[in-house]
Amino acid sequence: MINPYKSKLSDNQFQRQSETRVFEKPDSKSQENDERLDDNASEEKGMSWLESFKEWWRSDEPIEDFETYLASLTFALLLRFLIVEPRYIPSLSMYPTFDVGDQLAVEKVTKRIRPLNRNEVVVFNPPETFKQFVGESNKKAKEALIKRIVAVEGDIAKVTGGKLYINGVMQDEPFTAEEAAYEFGPVKVPPGCVLVLGDNRNHSLDGHIW
Repeated sequence: MINPYKSKLSDNQFQRQSETRVFEKPDSKSQENDERLDDNASEEKGMSWLESFKEWWRSDEPIEDFETYLASLTFALLLRFLIVEPRYIPSLSMYPTFDVGDQLAVEKVTKRIRPLNRNEVVVFNPPETFKQFVGESNKKAKEALIKRIVAVEGDIAKVTGGKLYINGVMQDEPFTAEEAAYEFGPVKVPPGCVLVLGDNRNHSLDGHIW
């Protein structure tokens, strides 16, 4: 059944429901004006950035910044070439003291103010005898070497029975990986030279070969 009281709509209700909403179509001219305003804002933003750059360039700041960067770069280069140099370990020749991938800072000042001593670890460019042994075209001929000094100028070095002897005295070397499986010497270290060996005695291209 239909409730007659609820099925009837008042004139006012009918009139409100039958009303048609009309939306005003945007004016094309107003859209063009908005687009022009956006373009002008972008141009003004670009011009403001350009003007700020020109103002900065005409000031003393560029010179001050350049001087700061130049001083920092100069200091870094001096530190790198004269005082300390970063290095990484590419092989097992110094195992167990250094493992593959270990990183270290090589200090360059001490060797200029005092002579080298036994048992010191040194980093140096390959000598000609090493280059000839591995071949000039081998990339190892261009890589720096890291070894341990076992004998200095005037020392007589010998390896026998797996042990190192310097001037007839057997050396205590707890840093080596194993006893040497080769015989070497005796040899006398010439003036201005040192004898270097790797701590991993049987897996090192060092002074006993070249």
